[in-house]
Amino acid sequence: MTGLAGAKRIVVKVGSALLVGADGADAQWLAAFAADVARLRARGQQVLVVSSGAVALGRRRLALRKRALTLPEKQAAAAAGQSALMRAWEEALEPHGVHAAQILLTRDDTEVRRRWLNARATVETLLALGVVPVVNENDTVVTEEIRYGDNDRLAARVAQMIGADVLVLLSDVDGLYTADPRNDPSAEHLPRVPRLTPQIEAMAGGANAESGVGTGGMATKLAAARIASAAGCATVITLGARPSPLRAVEDGERATVIEPSTTPAAAYKAWIAGSLAPAGALVVDEGAAQAVRRGKSLLAAGVRRTEGRFDKGDAVVIRDEAGHEIARGLVRYEAEDAERICGLKSEAIEAALGYTSGPLVHADDLALAAHAAA
Repeated sequence: MTGLAGAKRIVVKVGSALLVGADGADAQWLAAFAADVARLRARGQQVLVVSSGAVALGRRRLALRKRALTLPEKQAAAAAGQSALMRAWEEALEPHGVHAAQILLTRDDTEVRRRWLNARATVETLLALGVVPVVNENDTVVTEEIRYGDNDRLAARVAQMIGADVLVLLSDVDGLYTADPRNDPSAEHLPRVPRLTPQIEAMAGGANAESGVGTGGMATKLAAARIASAAGCATVITLGARPSPLRAVEDGERATVIEPSTTPAAAYKAWIAGSLAPAGALVVDEGAAQAVRRGKSLLAAGVRRTEGRFDKGDAVVIRDEAGHEIARGLVRYEAEDAERICGLKSEAIEAALGYTSGPLVHADDLALAAHAAA
C-alpha cells in the first residue's frame, strides 16, 4: 500500500525529463497526468505539483545550444520558459475545470519563518479554493549559493511546509533498487523502506545523464525523502514516464514507499517546541492559560503583556502570571502591534490596528510544554 488513497494532501514532483520533449512540453503526457490529478481531486484530495521545466523550455525558446549554461543564461532561460511551463499546465488542467496557480519560491521562502508563514498561507488559500498550485524554484533570481539545487529537495520542503501526507517523486526508474538497475541486472527492487539508514542511502546512484535534462538522481530523492520523513510525510518514488503514474501506483505497479518517522502534526509541534529560539514572550491570564492547555488558540483578550522584540512569525514563549512556561508558538503579530491589542476582544483588533491576523497565536502553531498538558 502506498497510502495515496488515504492521503488528504499530496505533493507531486515532476522533473524536466518527463515534462519536456524534443519540441517543447509533452502535451500528451501532461494530459494524462492532469486526468490523474483531477481524479484525486474528485475524491476530495488536495494536490500540489512541484514542476521543473522552465529552464529546459526557455533554452529551446532562446535557441541556446545544448551545453552547460552560464548563470546569466540559466536565469534568462528560466524567465523565458516559465510562461511556457505555466501555459502547458493550464492547458492540461483546463479540460477538467481545474485552475492552476504559479508559485515561485527561493530557499528563503522555506527557511525564513516570516516568509515561510506567508508562503504557507498562500498555498493553504489556493488549496482551499480548489486550485492546483504549481511550484517551481525562482531560477530568474537565485544564484548557486542560495538555491535548493534540485526540485526534489524543494518538493520535500514544500511538503513539510504544508503538512502533506504523501510526497510523490516521479523518477526515470520505478523505485529504489539495491544498485542501479541500468548497470546491474541483479539489482533488487525495494517496495518499502521503513527507515532510511546509511546502508539504504548507499544504494542510490547518480542522475540519468542520458536524458539530457534535469539535475536530480536517486541520491537527491533519498535526501528529499529524509526531509519528508522527519516532517511526518511518506515518500513514494515511482516511474513517471508511464501515463497516469499515480493511478499506476494505486493499481499495484512498482514503486518504493519510504515511511515517515512521525506524523505531520507531531513533527511541526516538535519543530516549534525544540528547534526555534524564542524571540520574546506573552504573559497570559489564568483563563487564557487554561484555554491554551486545552489546545485552543491564544486570543489577545487573555494576554496581559508582551516581553521582548519579536516579528510576525517568530517563536515566543507563553507564560502564566506566575512565570511558568505553558507553551511555545509562532506569533502572528509583531511586538508593537501585539502590545497594542493585549486585552482586546477579537472584534476590536481591526479597529485598533487597521488590520487583523486572527488570534495572537493560532492553535495549529502552538506546542505545549511537556508539563503543561491538562
